[in-house]
Amino acid sequence: MRISVKWLKDWLDPVPPPRELADRLTMAGLEIEAVEPAAPPLAGVVVGEILAREKHPNADTLSVCRVDAGGEPLQIVCGAPNARAGMKAPLATVGARLPDGTEIRPAKLRGVESAGMLCSARELGLSDDAEGLMELPAGLPTGASVTEVLDLDDMILAVNLTPNRGDCMGMAGIAREAAVLSGAALTGPNFRPVPAQSNQTFPVELTPGAGCSRFAARVIRGVRPDATTPIWMRERLRRAGLRPISPIVDVTNYVMLELGQPMHAYDLREIEGAIVVRAARGGETLRLLDGREVTLDPSVLVIADRTKALGLAGIMGGEHSGIRGDTTDVLLEVAFFRPDAIAGRGRRYGLVTDASQRFERGVDPTLQERAIERATELLLACAGGVPGPATLAELADEVPRNKPVRFRPARARNVIGAEVGDSEMRHILERLGMRIEADAGSWQVTPPAWRFDVAIEEDLIEEVARVHGFDRIPETDPATPLAIPALSEARVNPETAADLLVQRGYFEAITYSFVDPELQAILAPGVPALALANPISADLAQMRVSLWPGLVRALIENQRRQQPRVRLFEIGRRFELDGETLREVPVIAGLAAGAAVPEQWGAATAAVDFFDVRGDVEALLRATGDSSAFSFAAEAHPALHPGQTARVRRDGRPIGWIGRLHPEIERRLGLTYSGVVFELETESGLSAVVPRHHEISRFPAVRRDLAIVVDEAIAVQSLLETVRASAGALLTDLVVFDIYRGRGIDKGFKSVAIGLNLQDVSRTLTDADTDAVVARVIADLGREHSAAIRDQ
Repeated sequence: MRISVKWLKDWLDPVPPPRELADRLTMAGLEIEAVEPAAPPLAGVVVGEILAREKHPNADTLSVCRVDAGGEPLQIVCGAPNARAGMKAPLATVGARLPDGTEIRPAKLRGVESAGMLCSARELGLSDDAEGLMELPAGLPTGASVTEVLDLDDMILAVNLTPNRGDCMGMAGIAREAAVLSGAALTGPNFRPVPAQSNQTFPVELTPGAGCSRFAARVIRGVRPDATTPIWMRERLRRAGLRPISPIVDVTNYVMLELGQPMHAYDLREIEGAIVVRAARGGETLRLLDGREVTLDPSVLVIADRTKALGLAGIMGGEHSGIRGDTTDVLLEVAFFRPDAIAGRGRRYGLVTDASQRFERGVDPTLQERAIERATELLLACAGGVPGPATLAELADEVPRNKPVRFRPARARNVIGAEVGDSEMRHILERLGMRIEADAGSWQVTPPAWRFDVAIEEDLIEEVARVHGFDRIPETDPATPLAIPALSEARVNPETAADLLVQRGYFEAITYSFVDPELQAILAPGVPALALANPISADLAQMRVSLWPGLVRALIENQRRQQPRVRLFEIGRRFELDGETLREVPVIAGLAAGAAVPEQWGAATAAVDFFDVRGDVEALLRATGDSSAFSFAAEAHPALHPGQTARVRRDGRPIGWIGRLHPEIERRLGLTYSGVVFELETESGLSAVVPRHHEISRFPAVRRDLAIVVDEAIAVQSLLETVRASAGALLTDLVVFDIYRGRGIDKGFKSVAIGLNLQDVSRTLTDADTDAVVARVIADLGREHSAAIRDQ
């Protein structure tokens, strides 16, 4: 939210200097992200009046204007289509420098002298509007500084509000907060009820239990469709980050920014019979103001008439009943919607609007009459009209009322850790609008209607602490000694695992635990996932059952930015749904794509493959000190390449997967190069073997090599397991040093060369000892795998 300091002066007297105000608000929990000027420096830009406009003799799209800048008329060549005699617009005189760095100099454009530049709002850095000259009010003095007449010498506070502070989503709320913190007087504009000039009303019907308990409405007829929003209001909207549209729409937005109360205006001729606030009907459709058509369901609240839905309540109006260029008769709506009736509804349709953000956090349920009177006053001043009486439909039993909260000053001092007196606490709470009834040792404190976030004693203690000042709480040593937890040798530390992967060229990623259901269905088909009841957006609507969706999404974004080599890993949790039980499983996952090594002159460019990533995974598993317990076995995974996928096991128990993404998935996701992924459970996969002493043999080792021929379908891993079981305790190392297919080997078979290192700790092995082990190994390989010794 963007707060204009000069606008704040309408509500606060005096207003502290911007930097001081920003510091106080930040220390009180309202983070100020930036303090910036409302407009760039515009020295030399003045109010110019076009006295005459003629066609350029040498260009069809240019015109030659005589412009009064407060002295001798100037000749200006202009290309804006809306330039006309009698119009006032910003004029950058010779010597002025525009925000984009352009310095205005005398120029000759297509043969005609030009002594300045008539400017659009975009050229002045005031908005993105570049369709024509920025039109200024006719009453502004010619030759006056644009900065002065538009009051651009202003500062903007960019406020980042936490979700619980919906009361500060308006100028009034920020002013209340600033008044409490600074001790300034809270003034505010003088809002007076606007007397009705007709007896025209419009019926409103509220559905009990639907979520709307108050609905103020007013009919205004005869609004001038050709009216324009005054420059002061357009400027305040611009500084708040909103684009001016028309007087009716601008007034509703202005009141929302001023009071924090969203409101809406309907074209009265498009409403049939009455306003009805109800749940949507199943399958009902609505075309929104942004042009999209959405299908509704009964969990969504709508504003409707007798025949159709007019808008999504508290989110966005419908196109059919929206304000148009010829609208003259208006129905103003100011309603209170219960936060849980609005929360999450807009995000189902990809909508996060200014209105929904306020209603989801909570709007003051007593504000509706004040807001509709303020909007009426402003609209009549801007565009005229004949107002009827303001009406209020109310379900009194459903209007929220804050309950008293027990507050103990002594406990508050103990929790805060500072000596805050009872009188200061009372003063703080009363300045925050709370009513206090004191009993012996405790108070009953009733929060004001605009505070939805104060419900328990700890909330009141927080209010006292932040207003008193967190920086005023003294530092004290803890009463209890702090114990440093021991690091277990029985587990590979996550930081150690992360460092190892970083050393191998990976970058750590942190992705959302919420993922896109469509992407998750591609990478984990058939795996049940927990759907969120109130997702942030439609593409973050499920809890992840694997870390792969987040990493693959990151790969897609990196490829869009032409990154030739991507190495990512993440340590996090996946969420397995077993019936009604949700289990969190700690895992480490990674992804590699692109070139195997960075581009260089010393090695040919080659794409990363399964074995490159397997090497990274094996390095990670070696950190457990138990690498011989791990195995990689070919298995099928629906998201991985059928011939380049392996199940990772430890002592026979599955702990993860590694493989290349399935080619069909790569095609569907538009990946320009293949990705290899892995995921391991950290509880079982990264549990470490505690180092123990082993005697080092003083006797020589013996090496024996075997070349065996086996069926192509037999996995090398199974051969190694057989060799280990046959060789027994004398085997100290086992390595595969060659796999051969070709001449001398029958089709469908392969030759596997295995090296065995044999050693005893108590004696030197004899040839007989070694031959016995080798014979046993050959016999077991032949029996279990039909292996034969290669004779050539």
